[in-house]
Amino acid sequence: MTRVKICGITNIDDAMLAVDAGADALGFIFVENTPRFVTPDKVAPIVRALPPFVTPVGIFWDHPMGHVKAVAEACGLRALQFHGDEK
Repeated sequence: MTRVKICGITNIDDAMLAVDAGADALGFIFVENTPRFVTPDKVAPIVRALPPFVTPVGIFWDHPMGHVKAVAEACGLRALQFHGDEK
């Protein structure tokens, strides 16, 4: 089965548009100094509004595991994607 993730979501309108278009997962980029960087306080309400079948994914790059865990818990993320040397 093919699943589709739309990455770089920054607001509720784009999130719902992606869901309505059939996205299975939405990616939220927690990497500072990138064009689609979002903060946990912005992401948490978006995640709460998602239907249960849509997986919220946090994207991280070289963040300490304690930070990743705190963000994941604060936002209700159900999957994590790493692009650095996380240990």
